[in-house]
Amino acid sequence: MDRRTFLAAASAVPLLPVSAFAAGFVDYTPGMIDAALAEGKTLLVDYSATWCSTCKRQERVINALRGENPAYDSAMTFVKVDWDTYKDADVTVARNIPRRSTLIVLRGKDELGRIVAGTAQGQIKALMDLGL
Repeated sequence: MDRRTFLAAASAVPLLPVSAFAAGFVDYTPGMIDAALAEGKTLLVDYSATWCSTCKRQERVINALRGENPAYDSAMTFVKVDWDTYKDADVTVARNIPRRSTLIVLRGKDELGRIVAGTAQGQIKALMDLGL
């Protein structure tokens, strides 16, 4: 691929619909979780850090499960909260998140389940199934 073709393709990426990134996570911005929950959405929230190997393992498992079962993407929005940025923020403190590599499933005012530092596929699948 020549440089001109690459640059044209790369500049078109921001124009793709969000559904084109179904395998990814939405990056947290203040207020977005409460707004989504008020709309009745179900969220899987991943408190992670880019340098955390446990977090990377959890993300690989989550993405593999999402690839196997498209119902997860239909039922839930996947949100990534950057631990280094938000560890002392209300989004973390109000939910008593003890550390990075914490996964929670939320719907309405309820926390349906949580995993702290777990990486087993069965454990993560059971958590994700709560959101279906």
